[in-house]
Amino acid sequence: MTKILLKVKGLKVAYGGIQAVKGIDFEVHEGELVSLIGSNGAGKTTTMKAITGSLPINDGDIEYLGKSIRGQGPWDLVAQGLAMVPEGRGVFTRMTITENLHMGAYIRNDKADIAADIDKVFTIFPRLKERRDQLAGTMSGGEQQMLAMGRALMSRPKVLLLDEPSMGLSPIMVDKIFEVVRDVYAQGVTVLLVEQNASRALSIANRGYVMESGLVTMTGDAKEMLNDPKVRAAYLGE
Repeated sequence: MTKILLKVKGLKVAYGGIQAVKGIDFEVHEGELVSLIGSNGAGKTTTMKAITGSLPINDGDIEYLGKSIRGQGPWDLVAQGLAMVPEGRGVFTRMTITENLHMGAYIRNDKADIAADIDKVFTIFPRLKERRDQLAGTMSGGEQQMLAMGRALMSRPKVLLLDEPSMGLSPIMVDKIFEVVRDVYAQGVTVLLVEQNASRALSIANRGYVMESGLVTMTGDAKEMLNDPKVRAAYLGE
């Protein structure tokens, strides 16, 4: 039995006066790529913000490596191996690509290994290497998404949380981002992927959860969910 790295138990979160998450349970095991899918407004991003300490929890608990992380902030969690690439990317626009990557390694002081990891990121994203001295704010949305993912990898996470990584990107860039998610997972990083693009998300995942109106309404093997008539009707336009 694989170890449970992340466990969400009875999570309730109110956001802007609305009960956005209404008591959900799910877990992510070591070595898994888990997709959390659902339409816009289902509560997916609120759930991710609650996990990473960006939003307060009303009820329930979140366990990471078997211990409650309720009330801890994003910086504390990065140091413990839980890194998030937020919706909207959140790169440091007035810093260069290389400076952004160094910011991702702020919890580390192993200079030689940091340099080696920056080279690894440049291998994954050759476009970033070509533009290493360019200000992040002058890059396209897809390039900023690559940078945000690269920056998160610089902390050497045990679990990588990705919130809507394909949103607003061109079809070619969406292909690239999903290819990278698959590659990162293949390198041994456990991934929790929140995505509106249900077919793409489930096609690379081991397991999936469906969120609707703040509740988890379905869970199962990702490939089986991809072929489930209900999922196909609701999220794949069939």
